[in-house]
Amino acid sequence: MIYYNMISNLVKRMLLLAVIAAPLIVQAQVEFPQRIVADRQNSAAQQQKPYVILISADGFRHDYARKYQPEHLLKLSAAGVQAEGMIPSYPSLTFPNHYTLVTGLYPAHHGLVNNTFYDKRRNDKYSMSAKPKVQDGSWYGGTPLWVLAEQQKMVSASFFWVGSEADVKGVRPTYSYDFTEKFPMTERIQVVKDWLNLPEEKRPHLITFYISEPDHSGHDHGPESPEAAAAVKMVDQAIFELTEAVKTTGLPVNFIFLSDHGMTAVDREHPLTMPKSIDLNKFVVPTSGTTVSIHAKDKKDIKPLYKQLKKEAVDYKVYLKTKMPKKFHYGARDDRFDRIGDIVLIPEWPRVFSGRTPSPGQHGFDPARVKDMHATFFAWGPAFKSGLKIPSFENVNVYPLITEILGLQYTEKIDGKKKVLKQVLK
Repeated sequence: MIYYNMISNLVKRMLLLAVIAAPLIVQAQVEFPQRIVADRQNSAAQQQKPYVILISADGFRHDYARKYQPEHLLKLSAAGVQAEGMIPSYPSLTFPNHYTLVTGLYPAHHGLVNNTFYDKRRNDKYSMSAKPKVQDGSWYGGTPLWVLAEQQKMVSASFFWVGSEADVKGVRPTYSYDFTEKFPMTERIQVVKDWLNLPEEKRPHLITFYISEPDHSGHDHGPESPEAAAAVKMVDQAIFELTEAVKTTGLPVNFIFLSDHGMTAVDREHPLTMPKSIDLNKFVVPTSGTTVSIHAKDKKDIKPLYKQLKKEAVDYKVYLKTKMPKKFHYGARDDRFDRIGDIVLIPEWPRVFSGRTPSPGQHGFDPARVKDMHATFFAWGPAFKSGLKIPSFENVNVYPLITEILGLQYTEKIDGKKKVLKQVLK
């Protein structure tokens, strides 16, 4: 039975210290209740397995470490594995790629085809800002890593990750929190430490840990800004404090530090406006930006609009869903949930569709054409080789890597391949 544990072990401990120590911290923990599934525990076999902490720093571009020199990340990754970059799936957006990382599936295969999208079968819209949708497991395909672990009697925990708030296949992580940016970083780290200090039968072997920077700073100020540089340094300090806290447990923990996508500067002076030929009485257009999906209410209206858009298109490409380039894995053959538009508009970098002045930094572009979309991948710990540098690879391959480390078996077909990252393991 799932329930909200309003007073976790961490809170109980801190309440005892409240009079002499940190009442404000206690208040923060009560404000952000931990979600715990009470009857879970590791099997005897799973208690002997390694540990993995999967960390995502949203929008941490492939070259940020070289560019801004975060000392702790560079030192830690030098003792492990450094990839030239990691290639996000199309579209290179937050929700699609975070869910790809934990399912090994391209977005059109797991169902989160955009941060906001329309589902024809439901006649309903999903949005990352709509909590009821985010927490509804019926929107999510695939088998996330924590679901796979729990199915095989391995306890998991999530400090924020796309899909972790939902009961995907009826399963949530044993320990989790609903996403909020207000939770202090020092307290997040303390929670992870407390998880790893639990008795063996209750201790999570898989932990996901999400950080929303440097994405916000990249959007608001651009990837070349002092604010983006400061955000990278903030992330670096958080990773240092996390690794130092984990050291005190004495456990064989493996760290994977990555990001969902990169960030690029765009043309703010000349945003693309939505073509006037799109009649919103005939079509549903759930969002704009770097990918525009156009859903026809009546199929007979698709080809006339497509032909008109092809005639007037400037600085953007027009595709029928049935004619999407294979490299996107985003066409009719891939659209397992019928959530990709009948017509798709893709702006040419650095232009974006927007009804107002766009923010300085954007992502979502084709990673094959815009290298700024490439993400970061570093890994270190007892499972990884030391001092290894590898070329860029697709992010669908992270899922089978983690299952290999944790000894988890999967039978469903995924897009990732174990052989791609086999070389990084000892």
